[in-house]
Amino acid sequence: MSVQERKERERAARERLIVATARELAEKQGWDAVTTRRLAERIEYSQPVLYSHFRGKREIIGAVALEGAAEMAVALRAATAAAHGPRPRVTALARTYLDFAERNPAVYDAMFRLDGGLAFAAEDTPEPLKDAFAALLESLGEVAGDGVHPGLFTEVFWASLHGLATLTRAGRLPPAEAERRVELLVDRLAVL
Repeated sequence: MSVQERKERERAARERLIVATARELAEKQGWDAVTTRRLAERIEYSQPVLYSHFRGKREIIGAVALEGAAEMAVALRAATAAAHGPRPRVTALARTYLDFAERNPAVYDAMFRLDGGLAFAAEDTPEPLKDAFAALLESLGEVAGDGVHPGLFTEVFWASLHGLATLTRAGRLPPAEAERRVELLVDRLAVL
């Protein structure tokens, strides 16, 4: 291995460490606890080293969002692949999405609530975000209904899931009715 290859590998490892540490800190204490000073202390590198990877917290949030989007896409595809038929696929997709949001609140915030400097629904949207949407579209496109644009239907269904995730987390919806909400969403929106 050349010196350059070793340096690139070390740099990539440091970057993964920064992102993992930011994510861990945010999940335990919230995003307000994630500062470049705290991250530098936790990873045992100086702040200038941290800034050589990310210009600031905004880019770190963006990196966590991209990682989360990739994880969500994998989880959605795994859940829908295990289901047989349109209704079970859409139900599995909805449950998996809501479960991901509940189990990873800081990552979910990085993806959809905080400014990570990432473009959505644009030409320069990063590939992990496009792929997460594609993972939704793959199952939802088939249940959009005649004359309904599959992408538009996916946006509306996704917005509904996001609303459920956000309102449930904020304590605005009683958790006991979570399963009935998923059933209602699938029954009323999807053409099965």
